[in-house]
Amino acid sequence: MARRTRASTQRPFSERFRSWFHDLREQTTKSPARFAVIIFSTLILLFTGLFSIPAASADGQSLKLADAFFTAMSTICVTGLTTVNMDTQWSPLGHTLVFLGVQIGAMGVLTLASILGLVISKRLGLRAKLIAAGDSNPLRVHGGPVNEGQTVRLGEVGQLLVTVALSTLIIEATLAVLLYPLMVIAGVDPLTALWEAPYYAAMAFTNTGFTPNAGGLTPFADDYLFLSVLMVGVFLGSIGFPVIFALAKHVWHVRRWSLHAKLTIITTVVLFLAGAAVFLVLEYNNPKTFGSMDAWDTTFQAFFLSAMTRSGGFAVIDISELNGSSMLVGSMLMFVGGGSASTAGGIKVTTLAVLALAVWSEARGRQTVEAFGRRIPSDVQRVAISVVAWGATIVALSTIIILQITKAPLQHVLFDVISGFATVGLSTGLTEDLPDSGVYVLALTMFMGRVGTVTLAAAVAATARTQLYSLPVERPIVG
Repeated sequence: MARRTRASTQRPFSERFRSWFHDLREQTTKSPARFAVIIFSTLILLFTGLFSIPAASADGQSLKLADAFFTAMSTICVTGLTTVNMDTQWSPLGHTLVFLGVQIGAMGVLTLASILGLVISKRLGLRAKLIAAGDSNPLRVHGGPVNEGQTVRLGEVGQLLVTVALSTLIIEATLAVLLYPLMVIAGVDPLTALWEAPYYAAMAFTNTGFTPNAGGLTPFADDYLFLSVLMVGVFLGSIGFPVIFALAKHVWHVRRWSLHAKLTIITTVVLFLAGAAVFLVLEYNNPKTFGSMDAWDTTFQAFFLSAMTRSGGFAVIDISELNGSSMLVGSMLMFVGGGSASTAGGIKVTTLAVLALAVWSEARGRQTVEAFGRRIPSDVQRVAISVVAWGATIVALSTIIILQITKAPLQHVLFDVISGFATVGLSTGLTEDLPDSGVYVLALTMFMGRVGTVTLAAAVAATARTQLYSLPVERPIVG
């Protein structure tokens, strides 16, 4: 009798499934940002399990948990840092998992949440559209008046999602077609190049930087056409899907580009040129990097290094052999990263542009911050300051902890930490030798850098409160 009572009180499986599905749908509608964090975390745990299975490893042995977790984090966050040898560790299944993982991660946290929310809810609600558009403008998470002309309009969110999928497919396919004959000419087996070319194309566009072959880019160190194709892929991935969307609509009408697109492209180009010039000056007489090269090789390698420190992650030279001054410059470039809603990480180039414009306006005594005939509201400036402050805090805390764990040189720890936070993938060699405790700290840094401080803030915030009164004004002394 007691057994029958327990059976009668247990809900049927179909009812429990409908309840779970309803709760998931409610979560998508109420907080898409929090839903994105949950989905990203779930994917990381899923890929940790997949990387741990013996069939994923070339030797048929289960990978250590810390290494599997770090690889999953680096793959889903499209970082490119690794604690294992990527060309010898994985079986064909393992390489396939890495390839699929970076494709999923490259879609971005908010875009991924919107697509999954669309599948679950059968439509994108207004709040989900606001969050999806927020991937190109963080202010949408915070609410308030937003100039629709500065980013993607709500009605264009569906088109943006299509652009994400199509641009990824078309750009990676084009890069693979260009890379394949170059790899065959370089001596790669034609059958091997059939999968290595798409692999390199994906790693370039997603700004990940994993290499599937022994020696990485060493066999292609002198193939400047091959390296140039990689740089183009990294650039296209780093400018961001909203910019690709804007260029696709108004490629020959610069005046019709959004302010976001203009700031992204201009700042990206300026940092690319400035970074190359600085690396050229600092490393031209370093015999371990550029010092043994002629003028043309030195110039090209300086530009390649500048492009990769923006979030590309590929390396021809040994990063640990760079001068300390060059490591610092590289850390600064990595911290900035690429464009918003891109496969790159960092605080984003538009954040830097807004802060630079605010400083310039303050120096000239202007009351407002303006660019290209548009006024940038104060709430955008506050978000930019918050992103930089939180990013610097995360980097500082992670650096202090890993310094305490490893006792390694500061410049090496700072470089690898910023590389992890900005999801770049360049390393001084420190990451490969980290103990398990340091591996988990750096993995958490990567997660926070990829998900983004704005998304984390939106996910943590339970409700939005409206203040119906204002306090008296008093100005503290600043500076």
